[in-house]
Amino acid sequence: MHASQRKKQQPYRAALSAYDEIGLVLQGGGALGSYQAGVYQGMAQAGVEPTRIAGISIGALNTAIIAGNPPADRVQALRGFWDTITQPADVLTQIGERAPLWPGFENMGRKWLSAWAAMRTLMEGQVGFFFPRVYSPFAMESQKNPDEVSYYDTSALRETLLQYTDFDRINDGGMRVSVGAVNVRTGNLVYFDNATTRLAPEHFIASGALPPGFPAVEIDGEYYWDGGLVSNTPLTEIIKESHHRDTVVFQVDLWSASGKLPGDFLEVSERIKDIQYSSRTRAVTAFMAQNQKHAQMIKALLEHIPEKKRLSDPLLRDAQKTADGSAVNIVHLIYKDKSFEGHYKDYEFSKETMREHWASGLNDIQRTFAHPEWFDVPGRDIGFVTRDVHRHHQEVDDTLGPVRHSRGD
Repeated sequence: MHASQRKKQQPYRAALSAYDEIGLVLQGGGALGSYQAGVYQGMAQAGVEPTRIAGISIGALNTAIIAGNPPADRVQALRGFWDTITQPADVLTQIGERAPLWPGFENMGRKWLSAWAAMRTLMEGQVGFFFPRVYSPFAMESQKNPDEVSYYDTSALRETLLQYTDFDRINDGGMRVSVGAVNVRTGNLVYFDNATTRLAPEHFIASGALPPGFPAVEIDGEYYWDGGLVSNTPLTEIIKESHHRDTVVFQVDLWSASGKLPGDFLEVSERIKDIQYSSRTRAVTAFMAQNQKHAQMIKALLEHIPEKKRLSDPLLRDAQKTADGSAVNIVHLIYKDKSFEGHYKDYEFSKETMREHWASGLNDIQRTFAHPEWFDVPGRDIGFVTRDVHRHHQEVDDTLGPVRHSRGD
Protein backbone atom coordinates (compact mmCIF):
# COMPACT_ATOMS: atom_id res chain seq x y z
CA MET A 1 0.00 0.00 0.00
CA HIS A 2 1.37 3.43 -0.97
CA ALA A 3 2.13 6.01 1.73
CA SER A 4 -0.43 8.38 0.17
CA GLN A 5 -3.12 5.72 0.60
CA ARG A 6 -2.20 5.16 4.25
CA LYS A 7 -2.35 8.90 4.85
CA LYS A 8 -5.87 9.11 3.39
CA GLN A 9 -7.06 6.23 5.52
CA GLN A 10 -5.60 7.42 8.81
CA PRO A 11 -8.38 9.87 9.88
CA TYR A 12 -11.23 7.39 9.88
CA ARG A 13 -9.08 4.56 11.20
CA ALA A 14 -8.15 6.72 14.18
CA ALA A 15 -11.83 7.54 14.74
CA LEU A 16 -12.85 3.87 14.51
CA SER A 17 -10.24 2.89 17.10
CA ALA A 18 -12.24 4.84 19.70
CA TYR A 19 -15.18 2.40 19.46
CA ASP A 20 -15.59 -0.64 21.67
CA GLU A 21 -17.31 -2.60 18.88
CA ILE A 22 -17.19 -2.52 15.07
CA GLY A 23 -20.23 -4.35 13.70
CA LEU A 24 -21.08 -5.53 10.19
CA VAL A 25 -24.74 -6.23 9.37
CA LEU A 26 -25.59 -8.06 6.14
CA GLN A 27 -29.18 -8.15 4.88
CA GLY A 28 -30.82 -10.84 2.74
CA GLY A 29 -31.34 -10.33 -0.98
CA GLY A 30 -30.23 -13.32 -3.05
CA ALA A 31 -28.18 -12.45 -6.11
CA LEU A 32 -27.82 -8.85 -4.91
CA GLY A 33 -25.49 -10.14 -2.18
CA SER A 34 -22.33 -9.57 -4.20
CA TYR A 35 -22.85 -5.87 -3.36
CA GLN A 36 -21.99 -6.82 0.22
CA ALA A 37 -18.84 -8.55 -0.96
CA GLY A 38 -17.77 -5.32 -2.67
CA VAL A 39 -18.41 -3.35 0.51
CA TYR A 40 -16.32 -5.80 2.51
CA GLN A 41 -13.49 -5.57 -0.04
CA GLY A 42 -13.41 -1.82 0.50
CA MET A 43 -13.35 -2.28 4.28
CA ALA A 44 -10.51 -4.79 4.00
CA GLN A 45 -8.51 -2.51 1.73
CA ALA A 46 -8.95 0.26 4.28
CA GLY A 47 -7.78 -1.98 7.11
CA VAL A 48 -11.17 -1.93 8.87
CA GLU A 49 -12.04 -5.28 10.43
CA PRO A 50 -15.34 -5.98 12.22
CA THR A 51 -15.33 -7.41 15.71
CA ARG A 52 -18.86 -8.67 15.26
CA ILE A 53 -20.90 -9.72 12.21
CA ALA A 54 -24.57 -10.65 11.81
CA GLY A 55 -26.33 -11.87 8.67
CA ILE A 56 -29.65 -13.02 7.25
CA SER A 57 -30.15 -15.19 4.14
CA ILE A 58 -27.49 -14.38 1.50
CA GLY A 59 -26.01 -12.09 4.14
CA ALA A 60 -25.57 -15.17 6.33
CA LEU A 61 -23.65 -16.94 3.55
CA ASN A 62 -21.36 -13.94 3.12
CA THR A 63 -21.02 -13.89 6.92
CA ALA A 64 -19.81 -17.51 6.91
CA ILE A 65 -17.11 -16.77 4.36
CA ILE A 66 -15.90 -13.56 6.02
CA ALA A 67 -15.78 -15.05 9.52
CA GLY A 68 -14.48 -18.40 8.26
CA ASN A 69 -11.26 -17.07 6.74
CA PRO A 70 -8.25 -15.11 8.01
CA PRO A 71 -8.42 -11.39 7.13
CA ALA A 72 -5.88 -11.68 4.31
CA ASP A 73 -7.90 -14.40 2.55
CA ARG A 74 -11.47 -13.15 2.95
CA VAL A 75 -11.86 -11.17 -0.28
CA GLN A 76 -10.36 -13.99 -2.33
CA ALA A 77 -12.73 -16.48 -0.65
CA LEU A 78 -15.72 -14.23 -1.34
CA ARG A 79 -14.64 -13.96 -4.97
CA GLY A 80 -14.35 -17.73 -5.22
CA PHE A 81 -17.78 -18.26 -3.70
CA TRP A 82 -19.50 -15.78 -6.01
CA ASP A 83 -17.67 -17.06 -9.08
CA THR A 84 -18.86 -20.56 -8.16
CA ILE A 85 -22.56 -19.77 -7.77
CA THR A 86 -22.94 -17.44 -10.79
CA GLN A 87 -23.78 -18.78 -14.21
CA PRO A 88 -21.28 -19.16 -17.02
CA ALA A 89 -22.35 -17.52 -20.25
CA ASP A 90 -24.28 -19.57 -22.80
CA VAL A 91 -24.59 -18.86 -26.53
CA LEU A 92 -27.59 -16.55 -26.13
CA THR A 93 -25.89 -14.66 -23.31
CA GLN A 94 -22.78 -14.14 -25.43
CA ILE A 95 -24.98 -12.70 -28.18
CA GLY A 96 -26.70 -10.47 -25.64
CA GLU A 97 -23.37 -9.17 -24.35
CA ARG A 98 -22.75 -7.73 -27.81
CA ALA A 99 -25.91 -5.60 -27.60
CA PRO A 100 -24.04 -2.59 -26.20
CA LEU A 101 -22.15 -2.50 -29.48
CA TRP A 102 -25.40 -1.63 -31.27
CA PRO A 103 -25.99 2.13 -31.03
CA GLY A 104 -29.36 2.98 -29.53
CA PHE A 105 -30.01 -0.52 -28.14
CA GLU A 106 -27.62 -0.54 -25.16
CA ASN A 107 -30.25 -0.46 -22.40
CA MET A 108 -32.64 -2.82 -24.17
CA GLY A 109 -29.85 -5.33 -24.72
CA ARG A 110 -28.82 -5.19 -21.07
CA LYS A 111 -32.40 -5.72 -19.89
CA TRP A 112 -32.76 -8.68 -22.23
CA LEU A 113 -29.53 -10.22 -20.92
CA SER A 114 -30.62 -9.79 -17.31
CA ALA A 115 -34.11 -11.25 -17.86
CA TRP A 116 -32.66 -14.23 -19.71
CA ALA A 117 -30.18 -14.94 -16.91
CA ALA A 118 -33.02 -14.88 -14.37
CA MET A 119 -35.05 -17.27 -16.51
CA ARG A 120 -32.10 -19.64 -16.67
CA THR A 121 -31.91 -19.60 -12.88
CA LEU A 122 -35.55 -20.65 -12.62
CA MET A 123 -35.07 -23.45 -15.14
CA GLU A 124 -31.58 -24.69 -14.28
CA GLY A 125 -30.80 -23.51 -10.74
CA GLN A 126 -27.26 -22.39 -9.89
CA VAL A 127 -24.11 -24.50 -9.87
CA GLY A 128 -22.87 -25.05 -6.35
CA PHE A 129 -26.05 -23.60 -4.85
CA PHE A 130 -29.38 -25.18 -5.83
CA PHE A 131 -30.97 -27.24 -8.58
CA PRO A 132 -34.61 -28.05 -9.50
CA ARG A 133 -36.27 -31.06 -7.93
CA VAL A 134 -37.74 -33.57 -10.37
CA TYR A 135 -41.25 -34.71 -9.52
CA SER A 136 -43.01 -37.43 -11.45
CA PRO A 137 -46.52 -36.40 -12.57
CA PHE A 138 -47.61 -40.02 -12.09
CA ALA A 139 -46.40 -40.40 -8.51
CA MET A 140 -48.99 -40.37 -5.75
CA GLU A 141 -48.72 -37.34 -3.51
CA SER A 142 -47.60 -38.42 -0.05
CA GLN A 143 -46.69 -36.71 3.19
CA LYS A 144 -43.08 -35.50 3.10
CA ASN A 145 -40.67 -34.13 5.65
CA PRO A 146 -40.36 -30.31 5.66
CA ASP A 147 -36.85 -30.59 4.18
CA GLU A 148 -38.28 -32.31 1.10
CA VAL A 149 -41.04 -29.82 0.28
CA SER A 150 -39.51 -27.22 -2.05
CA TYR A 151 -39.00 -26.45 -5.72
CA TYR A 152 -35.21 -26.68 -5.43
CA ASP A 153 -32.64 -28.85 -3.68
CA THR A 154 -29.90 -26.92 -1.83
CA SER A 155 -27.64 -29.85 -0.93
CA ALA A 156 -24.88 -28.50 -3.20
CA LEU A 157 -24.62 -25.37 -1.06
CA ARG A 158 -23.19 -27.31 1.87
CA GLU A 159 -20.19 -28.47 -0.18
CA THR A 160 -19.65 -24.97 -1.53
CA LEU A 161 -19.62 -23.50 1.97
CA LEU A 162 -17.18 -26.15 3.15
CA GLN A 163 -14.93 -25.30 0.20
CA TYR A 164 -14.69 -21.60 1.09
CA THR A 165 -15.26 -21.60 4.86
CA ASP A 166 -13.34 -22.89 7.86
CA PHE A 167 -16.03 -23.54 10.45
CA ASP A 168 -13.50 -24.18 13.17
CA ARG A 169 -12.30 -20.64 12.62
CA ILE A 170 -15.87 -19.31 12.85
CA ASN A 171 -16.27 -20.96 16.22
CA ASP A 172 -12.78 -20.29 17.58
CA GLY A 173 -11.53 -17.30 15.58
CA GLY A 174 -12.46 -14.49 17.95
CA MET A 175 -15.12 -12.74 15.81
CA ARG A 176 -18.66 -12.77 17.22
CA VAL A 177 -21.01 -14.29 14.61
CA SER A 178 -24.83 -14.33 14.53
CA VAL A 179 -27.21 -15.57 11.82
CA GLY A 180 -31.01 -15.45 11.92
CA ALA A 181 -33.54 -18.12 10.94
CA VAL A 182 -37.24 -18.74 11.61
CA ASN A 183 -38.43 -21.79 13.51
CA VAL A 184 -41.06 -23.28 11.19
CA ARG A 185 -43.08 -24.78 14.03
CA THR A 186 -43.19 -21.76 16.38
CA GLY A 187 -42.80 -18.92 13.87
CA ASN A 188 -40.16 -17.33 16.10
CA LEU A 189 -37.03 -15.65 14.78
CA VAL A 190 -33.95 -17.34 16.28
CA TYR A 191 -30.36 -16.16 16.15
CA PHE A 192 -27.67 -18.82 16.07
CA ASP A 193 -24.62 -17.28 17.73
CA ASN A 194 -21.11 -18.66 18.09
CA ALA A 195 -21.04 -17.30 21.65
CA THR A 196 -23.57 -19.96 22.66
CA THR A 197 -23.69 -22.49 19.79
CA ARG A 198 -21.09 -24.31 17.75
CA LEU A 199 -22.05 -23.17 14.26
CA ALA A 200 -22.13 -25.57 11.31
CA PRO A 201 -23.02 -25.16 7.61
CA GLU A 202 -26.66 -26.00 8.42
CA HIS A 203 -27.09 -22.86 10.55
CA PHE A 204 -26.10 -20.62 7.63
CA ILE A 205 -28.07 -22.62 5.04
CA ALA A 206 -31.14 -22.42 7.29
CA SER A 207 -30.84 -18.64 7.40
CA GLY A 208 -31.23 -18.59 3.60
CA ALA A 209 -33.89 -21.31 3.24
CA LEU A 210 -36.57 -19.13 1.66
CA PRO A 211 -39.76 -21.15 1.00
CA PRO A 212 -41.23 -22.49 -1.17
CA GLY A 213 -38.13 -22.32 -3.35
CA PHE A 214 -35.76 -23.75 -0.76
CA PRO A 215 -36.46 -26.49 1.79
CA ALA A 216 -36.50 -26.09 5.56
CA VAL A 217 -33.30 -27.16 7.33
CA GLU A 218 -33.38 -29.47 10.32
CA ILE A 219 -31.26 -28.47 13.33
CA ASP A 220 -31.50 -30.38 16.61
CA GLY A 221 -34.93 -31.76 15.75
CA GLU A 222 -36.46 -28.43 14.69
CA TYR A 223 -36.93 -27.08 11.15
CA TYR A 224 -35.91 -23.59 10.09
CA TRP A 225 -36.63 -21.23 7.20
CA ASP A 226 -35.09 -17.97 5.99
CA GLY A 227 -34.87 -15.35 8.74
CA GLY A 228 -36.05 -12.70 6.27
CA LEU A 229 -39.60 -14.00 6.68
CA VAL A 230 -39.66 -12.16 10.02
CA SER A 231 -36.87 -9.59 9.81
CA ASN A 232 -34.52 -9.22 6.86
CA THR A 233 -31.93 -7.09 8.65
CA PRO A 234 -30.24 -8.30 11.88
CA LEU A 235 -29.42 -4.78 13.07
CA THR A 236 -31.28 -5.13 16.36
CA GLU A 237 -29.21 -8.20 17.25
CA ILE A 238 -26.14 -5.95 17.56
CA ILE A 239 -27.90 -2.82 18.81
CA LYS A 240 -29.55 -4.57 21.75
CA GLU A 241 -26.12 -5.40 23.20
CA SER A 242 -24.62 -1.95 22.65
CA HIS A 243 -25.48 -0.70 26.15
CA HIS A 244 -22.38 0.83 27.73
CA ARG A 245 -20.33 -0.02 24.62
CA ASP A 246 -19.66 2.61 21.98
CA THR A 247 -20.53 0.88 18.71
CA VAL A 248 -20.18 1.64 15.02
CA VAL A 249 -22.22 -0.56 12.68
CA PHE A 250 -21.69 -0.93 8.94
CA GLN A 251 -25.21 -1.89 7.81
CA VAL A 252 -25.23 -3.21 4.24
CA ASP A 253 -28.76 -3.41 2.80
CA LEU A 254 -29.83 -4.88 -0.53
CA TRP A 255 -33.35 -3.45 -0.70
CA SER A 256 -34.27 0.22 -0.62
CA ALA A 257 -37.45 1.23 1.20
CA SER A 258 -37.88 4.29 -1.01
CA GLY A 259 -38.50 3.92 -4.73
CA LYS A 260 -40.50 5.02 -7.75
CA LEU A 261 -44.21 4.46 -8.14
CA PRO A 262 -44.91 1.27 -10.16
CA GLY A 263 -46.40 1.59 -13.64
CA ASP A 264 -47.24 -2.02 -14.41
CA PHE A 265 -47.74 -5.36 -12.67
CA LEU A 266 -44.09 -6.37 -12.93
CA GLU A 267 -43.04 -3.10 -11.29
CA VAL A 268 -45.68 -3.70 -8.60
CA SER A 269 -44.05 -7.08 -7.91
CA GLU A 270 -40.62 -5.47 -7.66
CA ARG A 271 -41.89 -2.69 -5.38
CA ILE A 272 -43.54 -5.22 -3.06
CA LYS A 273 -40.19 -6.97 -2.62
CA ASP A 274 -38.42 -3.67 -1.95
CA ILE A 275 -40.87 -2.75 0.79
CA GLN A 276 -41.19 -6.25 2.26
CA TYR A 277 -37.47 -6.92 2.56
CA SER A 278 -36.08 -3.43 3.17
CA SER A 279 -34.65 -2.82 6.62
CA ARG A 280 -36.59 -1.13 9.37
CA THR A 281 -33.74 1.21 10.27
CA ARG A 282 -36.19 4.05 10.83
CA ALA A 283 -38.00 2.03 13.50
CA VAL A 284 -34.68 1.30 15.20
CA THR A 285 -33.80 4.99 14.95
CA ALA A 286 -37.05 5.92 16.69
CA PHE A 287 -36.42 3.32 19.39
CA MET A 288 -32.87 4.55 19.99
CA ALA A 289 -34.03 8.16 20.04
CA GLN A 290 -36.64 7.37 22.66
CA ASN A 291 -34.05 5.55 24.76
CA GLN A 292 -31.73 8.53 24.49
CA LYS A 293 -34.48 10.89 25.61
CA HIS A 294 -35.20 8.67 28.63
CA ALA A 295 -31.49 8.53 29.49
CA GLN A 296 -31.29 12.33 29.45
CA MET A 297 -34.32 12.55 31.74
CA ILE A 298 -32.81 10.06 34.18
CA LYS A 299 -29.55 11.96 34.13
CA ALA A 300 -31.31 15.23 34.96
CA LEU A 301 -33.22 13.61 37.82
CA LEU A 302 -30.08 12.02 39.29
CA GLU A 303 -28.46 15.43 39.56
CA HIS A 304 -31.01 16.23 42.29
CA ILE A 305 -29.91 13.25 44.40
CA PRO A 306 -26.81 13.55 46.64
CA GLU A 307 -23.77 11.77 45.25
CA LYS A 308 -23.33 9.68 48.40
CA LYS A 309 -26.85 8.31 48.02
CA ARG A 310 -26.31 7.60 44.31
CA LEU A 311 -23.17 5.59 45.05
CA SER A 312 -24.66 3.57 47.92
CA ASP A 313 -28.00 2.62 46.40
CA PRO A 314 -27.76 -0.30 43.86
CA LEU A 315 -30.89 0.88 42.02
CA LEU A 316 -29.47 4.37 41.61
CA ARG A 317 -26.15 2.94 40.45
CA ASP A 318 -28.01 1.04 37.71
CA ALA A 319 -29.91 4.22 36.83
CA GLN A 320 -26.59 6.04 36.49
CA LYS A 321 -25.35 3.41 34.05
CA THR A 322 -28.52 3.85 31.99
CA ALA A 323 -28.10 7.62 32.06
CA ASP A 324 -24.49 7.38 30.91
CA GLY A 325 -25.59 5.14 28.04
CA SER A 326 -23.47 4.48 24.98
CA ALA A 327 -22.86 5.99 21.56
CA VAL A 328 -24.10 4.20 18.43
CA ASN A 329 -23.11 5.19 14.90
CA ILE A 330 -24.80 3.38 12.00
CA VAL A 331 -23.04 3.70 8.65
CA HIS A 332 -25.75 2.73 6.18
CA LEU A 333 -24.88 1.37 2.73
CA ILE A 334 -27.88 0.62 0.51
CA TYR A 335 -27.75 -1.03 -2.90
CA LYS A 336 -29.31 1.15 -5.60
CA ASP A 337 -31.11 -0.51 -8.50
CA LYS A 338 -29.65 -0.50 -11.98
CA SER A 339 -31.81 0.65 -14.89
CA PHE A 340 -31.82 -2.82 -16.47
CA GLU A 341 -33.09 -4.65 -13.36
CA GLY A 342 -36.60 -5.92 -12.77
CA HIS A 343 -38.63 -7.91 -10.28
CA TYR A 344 -36.24 -10.85 -10.79
CA LYS A 345 -33.14 -8.99 -9.58
CA ASP A 346 -32.74 -11.21 -6.50
CA TYR A 347 -32.43 -14.37 -8.61
CA GLU A 348 -30.49 -12.97 -11.56
CA PHE A 349 -27.12 -14.69 -11.04
CA SER A 350 -25.18 -13.82 -14.20
CA LYS A 351 -21.47 -13.15 -13.76
CA GLU A 352 -21.69 -9.76 -15.41
CA THR A 353 -24.41 -8.56 -13.04
CA MET A 354 -22.58 -10.03 -10.03
CA ARG A 355 -19.50 -8.02 -10.94
CA GLU A 356 -21.56 -4.85 -11.34
CA HIS A 357 -23.13 -5.33 -7.90
CA TRP A 358 -19.68 -5.96 -6.43
CA ALA A 359 -18.27 -2.80 -8.03
CA SER A 360 -21.21 -0.76 -6.69
CA GLY A 361 -20.52 -1.94 -3.16
CA LEU A 362 -16.82 -1.16 -3.44
CA ASN A 363 -17.56 2.31 -4.81
CA ASP A 364 -20.11 3.09 -2.08
CA ILE A 365 -17.79 2.17 0.79
CA GLN A 366 -14.90 4.10 -0.76
CA ARG A 367 -17.13 7.19 -1.04
CA THR A 368 -18.17 6.66 2.57
CA PHE A 369 -14.56 6.51 3.78
CA ALA A 370 -13.98 9.84 2.01
CA HIS A 371 -15.86 11.40 4.97
CA PRO A 372 -13.66 10.62 8.01
CA GLU A 373 -15.76 12.97 10.17
CA TRP A 374 -18.67 10.52 9.89
CA PHE A 375 -16.77 8.06 12.06
CA ASP A 376 -16.34 10.29 15.10
CA VAL A 377 -17.96 8.85 18.23
CA PRO A 378 -21.28 10.68 18.79
CA GLY A 379 -21.43 12.82 21.91
CA ARG A 380 -23.50 11.56 24.81
CA ASP A 381 -25.94 14.44 24.27
CA ILE A 382 -26.67 12.96 20.81
CA GLY A 383 -26.14 9.27 21.51
CA PHE A 384 -27.19 7.93 18.11
CA VAL A 385 -26.45 8.93 14.51
CA THR A 386 -26.89 7.40 11.06
CA ARG A 387 -24.84 8.06 7.92
CA ASP A 388 -25.81 7.34 4.33
CA VAL A 389 -23.63 8.26 1.36
CA HIS A 390 -26.62 8.30 -1.01
CA ARG A 391 -28.34 11.16 0.78
CA HIS A 392 -27.38 14.78 0.49
CA HIS A 393 -28.35 16.83 3.51
CA GLN A 394 -28.56 16.80 7.27
CA GLU A 395 -31.82 16.33 9.03
CA VAL A 396 -32.65 16.77 12.69
CA ASP A 397 -35.86 15.04 13.71
CA ASP A 398 -37.56 17.45 16.06
CA THR A 399 -40.35 15.05 16.90
CA LEU A 400 -38.12 12.26 18.16
CA GLY A 401 -35.48 14.29 19.92
CA PRO A 402 -31.73 14.70 19.37
CA VAL A 403 -31.24 12.13 16.63
CA ARG A 404 -29.14 13.21 13.68
CA HIS A 405 -29.10 11.71 10.22
CA SER A 406 -26.01 12.76 8.31
CA ARG A 407 -26.36 12.40 4.58
CA GLY A 408 -23.31 12.48 2.44
CA ASP A 409 -22.09 13.81 -0.86
